[in-house]
Parts: sequence; C-alpha cells; structure tokens
Amino acid sequence: MTFISPRRYRPRLLPVLLATGAVMIARPGTGHAADPAATFTPAQRQEIVEIMRNALKTDPTILSDAIAALRSTANAAQQNAARSALESHRADLLTPAASDAILGNPQGHTTVVEFYDPRCPYCRKVLPDLDRLAREDRDLRIVEKVIPVLGQGSLITSQALVAAFVQGGQAAYFRMQAAVMGDSAAPTAERMRTLATQSGLNAATLATDMNGARVTAILQANMELARAIGLDGTPTFVFNARQIIPGAVGYDDLKKAIAQSR
Repeated sequence: MTFISPRRYRPRLLPVLLATGAVMIARPGTGHAADPAATFTPAQRQEIVEIMRNALKTDPTILSDAIAALRSTANAAQQNAARSALESHRADLLTPAASDAILGNPQGHTTVVEFYDPRCPYCRKVLPDLDRLAREDRDLRIVEKVIPVLGQGSLITSQALVAAFVQGGQAAYFRMQAAVMGDSAAPTAERMRTLATQSGLNAATLATDMNGARVTAILQANMELARAIGLDGTPTFVFNARQIIPGAVGYDDLKKAIAQSR
C-alpha cells in the first residue's frame, strides 16, 4: 500500500496510483489513512483532477501501464489459484474413477483429463484429434468426464452417455458417444432411446438409468471436481494434474502440452 501526503505528491505518479487504486491519503501528523474528501480542499481536489487529465493527455502510457500492471497481477493470482487447485485435487485427476471412460491406454503414465459437454460444438470438433493422439501415443490415457453445462439438452445427452457406460462399460459408452456427438437432432429423451438402439444398447434400460441415482451421482462428482479446479468452459484439459488448457485447442497444441507435462 502506498501513502502520500497531500502536499508531497508527484504529478506523474499520482494518476498511476489513483488508476490502480493504490493511493491512500495520510492524515498529516498521524501516518494513518484518511478520507481524501476530508483531507483535500475543493480547490486541491480540482487541481489533482486537472493534473491527472493533463498527464494522461501528454503521456497516455501512464494509464496503459497501470492497466497492464493490474492485468499482470490478476493473471498471476489466477495462475497461483489454478496451481493450488490442481495440487489439492491431484489424486482425483491422476486416478480415474471407476465410472470414467478412458481413451487410449488405461495404464498409461501420461494422464489427460478432458471435461466436456456433449452438446458443445468445440468438444465435438476436438474428438478426432483426441482419437489421433490416443492412437499415436501408446503411453497416453485420456480420461473423459462429462459435465452438462449448456442447459437441458446437455443434461439429457450427458445422462445418456453415463447411462450407456453404466449399462455396458467403455465399449457401450464410446458407441453412444459417437452417436450422440454426431447427431444433429434435438436432444430429447426419446431421441436418446433411438440412438441407444442404433448403438446396440437396451433403450428401455438406458432410459431408466438416465434418471437413476448412480448416473446422477457420477455427473454430480464430475461437476464438483470441475468447479474445484475453477473450470469456466468446455472443453477443458488438465495435463498430468500440472497444467490446465481451456478451449478448443488443436492437435499440435494438445501434443505440445502433453510433451510439456512429461
């Protein structure tokens, strides 16, 4: 925190300090912060405003520097929070749950956790890249965690995917995933029954499981973990519980992040 006396401010420094919220006015003779309105006279306050205006006109970098400093501080705080969250949930991210579908080698030493919404167009777009990475990298496992964040349609399709896993394990899940994420029809419960039948699943059982306690608990656990690491969009990738990359990154960026996480 920066303290300045009413009579000892530097004209160039004051706008930056005010812009960053770093100024507290010291009450003369006390060293304690005081309300600026009670310290400066109206004439002095007007003089400060004019100094600020003139400084910004003659040197606009004052404001841009202040904004850059604020952004840098915010980014650093965000990165620190992300690292702390990853460390706190390291075991959850590196040890797949029994209900997690795994693309690639289930025993792989490099773990990428993907949080995705089956209705998210970016999640759909990245599917071929994930399949390619899993084929090419024999030591890679991609743990898929379904999270419904885009409304009722997302909830229905997420329930259907998890219900497919509950019914038939990994194979059933990936068949249903291909059907659901390649489908352009409205995501209704009846549509999920149709896709289940096309995927070789028992549609009646899937419809029952979709609203069952086990599917609900799995989706709830996925959402809680997503919130715990500060997820704010889909897809989001976590590499070896060390790095988070949000958004629809492409094959090259994913491969680079995997190499860095090792």
